[in-house]
Amino acid sequence: MSDFSSTGYGPADDLAKDPPRLRREFRRKLKRLAVKLPFAEDLLAAYFCAFDRQTPRHVQAALLGALAYFVLPFDFVPDMLPVLGFGDDAAVLVTALRMVASHIRPEHRDAAKARLAAGLDDIEEPATP
Repeated sequence: MSDFSSTGYGPADDLAKDPPRLRREFRRKLKRLAVKLPFAEDLLAAYFCAFDRQTPRHVQAALLGALAYFVLPFDFVPDMLPVLGFGDDAAVLVTALRMVASHIRPEHRDAAKARLAAGLDDIEEPATP
């Protein structure tokens, strides 16, 4: 999964090109913020889809860019601002999800629901056939 440049935001594009680092940073941030995010389930489903080997590369590129943008501590609207802070992250994610919605399978959504219900101690990709 290299040569992804999907957001037009250099730091996010750089992070999207480094999947192991993106996974670590995503897990760290999601664990810290999941209870505050109304879109946590969609975010986690996107994560599972992005790292599913059956997901087409162009879909992975869009999702990895959106996830990288979420992970970055410095984006267009700082995450520490109440209410507005995650608005830009949500907008980027919603845009990516709309572009690739048909590729986010029920297994991705089920895995996201189960992981959120069980806690986020060990976020791993769902097994795919």
